[in-house]
Amino acid sequence: MSKQTLSRSTAVESDQLKAPKGETLGYSQIFEQIRSQIPSAEAMIVTTLPRGSLQIAQPQRLPEQIVRGYGKELHAFDRLTWRAIEKGSPVRAVECWETGQLENSRYYTEFMAPNNFGFAAAAPLAAPVFEGYPGALHLYRSADEGAFSREDLDNLKEAAAKLDTAILQTRSSRKARTTVETEKLKRRAGSRTFIFDKQVQPVRAGADPKVLDDRVRQQMLQIVRQKLEQLNGKATVGDRVPLPDSNGDLWIFRVITHRQYPALGEGPFVFFCQQPAITDWSALRPADFQADNELSRLIPAIKFMETEFHRGPTLGEIAKQVHLSPFHFHRRFTELLGITPKHFLLDCQIDQAKKQLLSREKDLAEIATGCGFAHQSHFTSRFKQATGLTPTRWRRFALEAMKSSQN
Repeated sequence: MSKQTLSRSTAVESDQLKAPKGETLGYSQIFEQIRSQIPSAEAMIVTTLPRGSLQIAQPQRLPEQIVRGYGKELHAFDRLTWRAIEKGSPVRAVECWETGQLENSRYYTEFMAPNNFGFAAAAPLAAPVFEGYPGALHLYRSADEGAFSREDLDNLKEAAAKLDTAILQTRSSRKARTTVETEKLKRRAGSRTFIFDKQVQPVRAGADPKVLDDRVRQQMLQIVRQKLEQLNGKATVGDRVPLPDSNGDLWIFRVITHRQYPALGEGPFVFFCQQPAITDWSALRPADFQADNELSRLIPAIKFMETEFHRGPTLGEIAKQVHLSPFHFHRRFTELLGITPKHFLLDCQIDQAKKQLLSREKDLAEIATGCGFAHQSHFTSRFKQATGLTPTRWRRFALEAMKSSQN
């Protein structure tokens, strides 16, 4: 393919990238459409995840060792994705490193070069997999195909915008569950990942902590200082941390400390990932992670727990759904999705209990039994542990919050 052909890149047609009527996007066809308009050797989708890292989500044909290596370690060197997210506009890989340094980076030597990629560009995506977790649409060319032009970047931006629309439409069609009204107040537009550097300053690639309740924000800063003081030899440490806001309502975060994360700069970084709602988890499909077979095979376990939580399935029962041993399932589920099976089951119970509390159709004993708790006192204890409030007090607070938001 000649450079002259490459320079005649045409804008993506208005009827391209429309979401199909089903629940799954045809990414192979979408990538083919994009590459026909913006000549490239490969197209790829990278997403942030609530475990505090990046993951290649598409396409399926990438070599497994490349995908696993990226998810395990190389994501920490992917400046291309983080820079696109930070800028909110397309960027070329060569612009993300100092002059002449791209070829010396691990991202180039261990990811681009083994795939015969000489040039790369990326445009931000609002939420490739989870709402509130941005990512990027990547395009790659071999050295012979030439660099991406400014016109290519403009067309890539348009393609990413259309892909965002298609993903949103598909995700909306999947959501059979409704979000508890009060949880919507915690789901602000934009990223739900808050990142702090070694100076305890927020990183622009993450969300601005100023959007948070002041009490939550102050607790975040305190935890960041503690994490930076307690760094050990491990690369990452993840904890589930509930932070009460000014009303006593708990916000659940997964806190991950990266000892080094070169994609964002020098020194350690602390990630606060606001955990997805049950509605977000329920919208997942194995096809959302076609590039990672191991991750995609865990999704049916989520569906099983979501439907069976009320009877308290054992870890063995859950692991059996995806043909793994209980030990291996628990370890990989927690590592890849950023939540333990036990906490996911509890989140399902609490989500259902909140809906029944707001409906006022059942008393506390009936709600406790229906949601899988041993008895009412057990329900009250676990509910307060999960939300910071007793069921009765939470209902009063929730109704007041909903009323206030409507005024």
